[in-house]
Amino acid sequence: MRIAFVYDVPYPWHVGGIESMNFNEAQELAKWHDVHYFTTRWPGMKGNEFVKDKIRYHAYVDVDQPKIYPNGRRSVWQAFLFKLSLFRMFRYRFDVVITNQFPILHMPVVRLFCAITGAKLVIEVAEAWDEAYWKKYLGAFPGKLAYLYQCAMIRGAGAYITISSKTTSELMRIGIGRSEIREFAPAIDDRTLERIRAKGGRRERRIIFSGRLIKEKRVGRWISLFASAASMDKSISGVIIGKGPERDSLERQIRKLGLEGRLGIRDFFGNVSEFHAYVRDSSVMLNMSEREGLGIIAIEGIALGTPVLLPTDTPLPKEVKDMCVVADENDIPSMLVKMCNGKKEAYLKHKGNLNLFRKSKVRAFYESLFREIGASQKQT
Repeated sequence: MRIAFVYDVPYPWHVGGIESMNFNEAQELAKWHDVHYFTTRWPGMKGNEFVKDKIRYHAYVDVDQPKIYPNGRRSVWQAFLFKLSLFRMFRYRFDVVITNQFPILHMPVVRLFCAITGAKLVIEVAEAWDEAYWKKYLGAFPGKLAYLYQCAMIRGAGAYITISSKTTSELMRIGIGRSEIREFAPAIDDRTLERIRAKGGRRERRIIFSGRLIKEKRVGRWISLFASAASMDKSISGVIIGKGPERDSLERQIRKLGLEGRLGIRDFFGNVSEFHAYVRDSSVMLNMSEREGLGIIAIEGIALGTPVLLPTDTPLPKEVKDMCVVADENDIPSMLVKMCNGKKEAYLKHKGNLNLFRKSKVRAFYESLFREIGASQKQT
């Protein structure tokens, strides 16, 4: 079959949880199908069109981290340019088009393409914002318009894929029927992570965070809680792994608290295996995010044998939350100390939930889905 993925931010040029999951899907399907990936052009890409890992990339809009996240929010202008670039899709014919609903502005072009060519449309949904959140994000009137636009543009797909039961509920609240939704989140390369975990390593008394350095991740609060834990146990260290618009202010906070030498910020690892080994050898991962669709890094941590600590008001879905340690925010510093000193295995729970997130299940899931939505074969 010929399959088009339409996502404005591609992994590994842009490192993010949902991006890595989309990459897992495309990479696995490319072993058996002709996969094209319509996206934006990031530093390090080979050009406008190129093939990598059997995936043919189409990238015509120049983007980097500052452009796509000016002032800590997604750029509407970049989303509009991405929308215009998608008219190049009309040079091709596809059996299936798989896209995320964000950044939403691109959806009319994707829907038009599917209507004209007969391609089956599959929309993946990581988060389905309600009207209140749109208003909080954009303001009352723009938020209302964005919510109505989202509801209109998301309808009419052949199928919807959500990453958790939480997202399924969000999608149903904006009018999508449960029978149209499948839950699937191939968040982890399970075979690779199992090999890395089996190799073992030297455990460090280290607390880590990994993700984009944006306000929604609450990394500033993370630093404050780490500072409290570090005052209780002088042997504990911390590392924040990531990039984003909040980095300068976070580094100032670290200096102000006198944590240089015990807590540092570093860029994402260039080598994924090294990153996974680093997670494996850490004592605990702390996630304080106020907005999170799935929490892939938390799932990876658990698969690597490193427990994850969350506040009670975490937005992570039940499937992930049940595998983690949950504590009142005021109790987190003492819990961090306890977890750094205890056996890691004692803090890993409901590990059977990992079966919901295995990359090795991609082919079986999609072959079944393609049959259900009546996707044709060998279209030219």
